[in-house]
Amino acid sequence: MILHHAFIRTAKRLGSKPAIIDRTLERRLSYDKTLIASLIFADYLKRFREGFIGVMIPTSSGSILATLGTVMAGKVPVMINYSTGAAENCEYAQTKCGFSTIITSKALLEKINCRVVPGMIFVEDILAGISVRAKLKAALRSKLPAALLIATLPSAKEDDTVVILFTSGSEKDPKGVQLTHRNFSCNITDLIQVFQLSEKDRFMGVLPLFHVFGHNANFWLPLVTGMTNITVANPLEYKTIPKIIREEQPTLIAGTPIFFAGYLRESEPGDFASLRLVLPGADKTPDWLREGYRNKHGIELMEAYGTTETSPGISVNTLEANKPGSIGRPLPSVQVRIADLETGEPLPPNQEGKILVKGELVMKGYFDDLEETSLRIKDGWYDTGDMGIMDEDGFLWHRGRLKRFVKIGGEMVSLVRTESVLEHHLPPGISCCVVEIPDSLKGARIVAAVTAPVEARDLLKKMAKELPAIALPKDFIVLEEMPKMGSGKIDFRAVASRVRTVLQNTR
Repeated sequence: MILHHAFIRTAKRLGSKPAIIDRTLERRLSYDKTLIASLIFADYLKRFREGFIGVMIPTSSGSILATLGTVMAGKVPVMINYSTGAAENCEYAQTKCGFSTIITSKALLEKINCRVVPGMIFVEDILAGISVRAKLKAALRSKLPAALLIATLPSAKEDDTVVILFTSGSEKDPKGVQLTHRNFSCNITDLIQVFQLSEKDRFMGVLPLFHVFGHNANFWLPLVTGMTNITVANPLEYKTIPKIIREEQPTLIAGTPIFFAGYLRESEPGDFASLRLVLPGADKTPDWLREGYRNKHGIELMEAYGTTETSPGISVNTLEANKPGSIGRPLPSVQVRIADLETGEPLPPNQEGKILVKGELVMKGYFDDLEETSLRIKDGWYDTGDMGIMDEDGFLWHRGRLKRFVKIGGEMVSLVRTESVLEHHLPPGISCCVVEIPDSLKGARIVAAVTAPVEARDLLKKMAKELPAIALPKDFIVLEEMPKMGSGKIDFRAVASRVRTVLQNTR
């Protein structure tokens, strides 16, 4: 499947059906108007000789049209994270991928107090400069039969890169992930099958397009399948989003547990009555959040698992096959292997090892980094860097990042395991993150960051019943707001840095 070709066919078929309901800009675009607008953007972007175009716009009709127009112009969008360090992220992307032009928004730069980076062009200026002739030309082209319209666009193949997304950088410098039409198509086909998706669905789009979860679930998936995509630029509008869900009646929403926690807190019973699927991913879903949605809304959270490098979906829970706490069964076209850390040999059910993934969902590779690509993909198997088990029923259970294991006193300790046990005993609404801090005697020690004061002695007593002494936190540090990436995932490096600062200042 060539993604923008599939969109064109869908747009031609659905015509006046709403494609985008932009609740930030209060703009509603039908499929035929979305097609015309994307053609206008494509014609505008053809003037740039570069093969890459940066895109830094919050989730909205603007970000969808700019990204779609870039692809239709035969160029590769490079999605840029604006949530933290936007200017530096722009310059990093420009240097890494060797391009200059970045489509962004004056309103965004003002809101996040970001300086203008050379190469930036503003979507407000693009829209203001569109001539009547350009609009008429695009409108006339949009009336062509789908096959003829596609023939007017630059040629495209399934293995062409359709986007460059950067890894989160929560552990080290971001890498540019090259994802193709084939990668996303494989994932979309699987998701349609397991969740029985159709053009009758309405997607609540809250995730940023610079994150792979949002780039698929809130961009390509709705456009290809013919859904109506309801967008909100800021996923942290916890009071507003439940009201929008009540008003617009979406049937699907995907997000991170942190976002869903905010929506749960600010929602009223009945706000989410239209939702048939609530899909948390990108981070582990705590038990209290599942219970909260069950008790308040009668909704079962369907936890899923994926990575930037796998477009992203690897495994999902479904209404028909759900084991709360697991990350679900692999999608139909996905092969998953649990491999021994030392030998790489496949392990039997219920034995813990590295999670390896194979299939058409696996990325083309890291941009301009053959060495790192070859380290992560061997014989078609992608090493996720995650630890897990597969049970006898074929469900995956995530045991944490391999890099979130720490050696203390000669023993390997899972930070995620400690975090999970702590989380179970914390009062509702308090979040935690367990990090490793250097220790001159034992090499490292475990510290827990929590978002509110806790009774440390009582917690440690309860945790000691489930964990060895070496895995218990040595300190509890209060961080009222846990540092997060733009996707909503915990920023482990930032948490560890803040914890070290607090500890140093209290000595």
